[in-house]
Amino acid sequence: MYEVTSDNRLRSLIVVGDRVLVRPKNPDERTRSGLYLPATITEKEQVQSGYVIKVGPGFPIPSAAEEEPWKETEEKIKYMPLQAKEGDLAIYLQRNAVELEYDGQKYVIVPQSSILLLERSEDLFE
Repeated sequence: MYEVTSDNRLRSLIVVGDRVLVRPKNPDERTRSGLYLPATITEKEQVQSGYVIKVGPGFPIPSAAEEEPWKETEEKIKYMPLQAKEGDLAIYLQRNAVELEYDGQKYVIVPQSSILLLERSEDLFE
């Protein structure tokens, strides 16, 4: 349910550049004292957490200058990979996230620079 499988449509999505597709974690609905918070309050918090679903290829690295610039070659783009991996729990800044809904599920697209912390574990999904 939370991962990209052959039977769901997330497989067809391609994340571009240094972006990360995150499924927001369900925030606590109550405060420590037991008061219930409306969804509008919890969604506006500056720092959010969620599960990394897909990761872009990374930062493009410029190719080195060739010694023979007149020679035609097929240019292969190289990327510096991102630190985030699929399945990580990410703590990110909400103000830089772009919210979207896909197949009835809420997701956010976050640039790598907005991720503050990653937690990598085998039994991370609740």
